[in-house]
Amino acid sequence: MIRIRRFAACLTALLAAAGASALAAPAAFATIAPPGPSDQTVPVSGGPVVTHPATVHTVLVGGMPGWQIALIAAGAAALAAALAVAADRLLSARRASTAGLGRRAARLGSGSAA
Repeated sequence: MIRIRRFAACLTALLAAAGASALAAPAAFATIAPPGPSDQTVPVSGGPVVTHPATVHTVLVGGMPGWQIALIAAGAAALAAALAVAADRLLSARRASTAGLGRRAARLGSGSAA
């Protein structure tokens, strides 16, 4: 039973990772289309002038400072550690309660036979 649960947990994690990457892929491959024939204008002299899209530097326009990224990473690590400790305590408490039941049953069984 434990192997089935472990397999189901691994399969769920893999499917969640695949879903997250599938949702992020369209944004990762987004590009600005190069100017085509409809983007050309004709000046007074009669020759075509090619217009170029404006260059945007993300670092200058916006973005997230390094300290915010570090703060988010530290918070995620602290949350993961807290969840791991809580899960370990719950698991050890469950093991202790089931191990105690086995000892009590053995004591009751030996006491009634005498």
